[in-house]
Amino acid sequence: MATVEKIEYRLENLTCASCAMKFENNVKKLPAVEEAQVNFGASKLSFSGSATIEELDAAGAFDGIKVVPLQTKRVEAKIPFLKRKENIVTILSLLFLTAGMFVSFRYAETHPLAISLFAIAIVVGGTGIFKTGLKNLVRFEFDMKTLMTIAIIGAAIIGEWREGAVVVFLFAVSEALEAYSMNKARQSIRQLMDIAPPTAIVKRGAQLIELPTEDIVIGDILIIKPGQKIAMDGRVLTGSSTVNQAAITGESVPVLKTADDEVFAGTMNEEGALEVTVTKLVGDTTIAKIIHLVEEAQAEKAPSQKFVDKFAKYYTPAIIVLAILIAIVPPLFGGDWNTWIYQGLAVLVVGCPCALVVSTPVAIVTAIGNAARQGVLIKGGVHLEETGRLDAIAFDKTGTLTKGYPEVTDFIVNEGVEKGRLLSSIAAVESMSQHPLAKAIVNYARNNGAETVEVINFQSVTGKGAYAEINGVITSIGSIDWAQELSSLPEAMLQQAASLQREGKSVMAIVTGTAFSGLLAVADPIRVESQAVLEKLKAIGIRHTVMLTGDHQTTAQAIADKLGVEDVRAGLMPEDKLTAIKQLSEQYGRVAMVGDGINDAPALAAASIGIAMGGAGTDAALETADIALMADDLGKLPYTMKLSRKTLRIIKENIMFALGLKIVALLLIIPGWLTLWIAIFADMGATLLVVLNSLRLLRIHK
Repeated sequence: MATVEKIEYRLENLTCASCAMKFENNVKKLPAVEEAQVNFGASKLSFSGSATIEELDAAGAFDGIKVVPLQTKRVEAKIPFLKRKENIVTILSLLFLTAGMFVSFRYAETHPLAISLFAIAIVVGGTGIFKTGLKNLVRFEFDMKTLMTIAIIGAAIIGEWREGAVVVFLFAVSEALEAYSMNKARQSIRQLMDIAPPTAIVKRGAQLIELPTEDIVIGDILIIKPGQKIAMDGRVLTGSSTVNQAAITGESVPVLKTADDEVFAGTMNEEGALEVTVTKLVGDTTIAKIIHLVEEAQAEKAPSQKFVDKFAKYYTPAIIVLAILIAIVPPLFGGDWNTWIYQGLAVLVVGCPCALVVSTPVAIVTAIGNAARQGVLIKGGVHLEETGRLDAIAFDKTGTLTKGYPEVTDFIVNEGVEKGRLLSSIAAVESMSQHPLAKAIVNYARNNGAETVEVINFQSVTGKGAYAEINGVITSIGSIDWAQELSSLPEAMLQQAASLQREGKSVMAIVTGTAFSGLLAVADPIRVESQAVLEKLKAIGIRHTVMLTGDHQTTAQAIADKLGVEDVRAGLMPEDKLTAIKQLSEQYGRVAMVGDGINDAPALAAASIGIAMGGAGTDAALETADIALMADDLGKLPYTMKLSRKTLRIIKENIMFALGLKIVALLLIIPGWLTLWIAIFADMGATLLVVLNSLRLLRIHK
């Protein structure tokens, strides 16, 4: 079945969650539109079918929502506080309200001047509300602005002008604060979008031309000067420089880039000049994928949000029915009509579901945006919530708890042997070898100042080692058993070799001529941060950690002992890792799998949460995992756990604030203390608490 292609636009002036929902419904009603979705967090519209920009603008005209093409690069002018429309409206409303209050306290609330000033305050602060509210009322669409319009008109009819003006002012404050806080939450996406420059200098033939990134094609050569940002993903053709990749991977230390090294769009070239061959189009770069995945993640509804949406669907009609009953039933049994109509209007206002509707999405948007800036890609609110509930974490060994490549850990020479000369000799032999451990030995020798010497008659002996003639003497390096065939090894050295092997290291013996010269041990070293990460996870509340590996039990156990991991499962094939994850899920409930995103794919898919190491540039990791640690930094795992658990806690707090304040306000009906301004204060207070509480997630760092 063919996938229906979706058209996407960015949205401007999208101010509230209920407006986003209404705009989405309006777009769905367009004749040629099949399906539509508005992503409130990212301010994006996606739909299948066809519609003109004029039709889409008309669908958003009720709140001034405008659509702009996705690729449009706009520099948003910073509007000063006192020039923002919502702030001007709020201040003017306050001025007229204050003047009305002064007159009403000096003379009387029913004084014509006081009523006039309150009426002006209502008109100035509430025109936008009334326009939308009256249109909705005609269509029988009951959102927050409809309820506010009914309440304020009702207050004017029964002569509560001061109350109506206070309600309008508080609502204007609420709208201004919500607009400010949602803009703050969306900044994470805007910051990601601004990372990569919009143009680049391209070398075509003998010419250097500056082109928009949309016009650059694969194979073009970019000229990157010192201090410039790299505009496209590519490979270094010529030049050498350190590149700050913090924006993409979260790495704090700049990385040296030379010929054939990969570079990413949005990273900062530091001191050297580079020529870079473009390998990906602007829409396929790593930063473009990250932005797309973060926006998709923010659009995906988390379980808490689905619950709130379902609850709000029944909650609003229930509040309207309750308000009508409160306004009508008591007067039928002798109550005062004015008093009870007023109480009914107050119930309408206090019942606005705004705070409840934004309680979850604002927390999810903020958390995912914060994580993206820290180099952690979380692919949806559902994964964020699941991570917060994890009980156990399984780690792949190679490349996750260890560095994933061999290094020389021990170099022990026999008595009377010159260490430097021996190191130069074995490096010369291994420089001719194709064995996986040879590169580690050559790198170790180079880093320790070994000299280059001539190699004659190199030979590799399958399953045993290699030898060559160095300065007229045969130098051999290989297994202990092979070395014992060539020479006699001291008992102390054999014991030392056995001890190193018990630590999970590959041990080689060196023989010069027929004389034993020394031992060399190679291992995949443990990441510096692994032990601290495991301790932090335990402190956060992870009940169980386990290491899954295809390595031999001895090697795996040696590493587990150093890290303090008690559950070790070695000699596993990919399907065995899958079985292990299923067993852990039955035993502990929610289980995460941390791996490299490729050979651990079955286990990553079976786990409650799949976490991939080294997402930058690795398409498989971005696609298969629920979470990608972009800098290949295991140290970001405790941060991710802490962020997820804090997000869960904040969502629960938000729902409690949103419902709790309303319940308290509604209880004030019993003694007859509920007023319109208390009602709007409860609604505004709940919304403000929810938004400010969610913004606390921006403060969580590694």
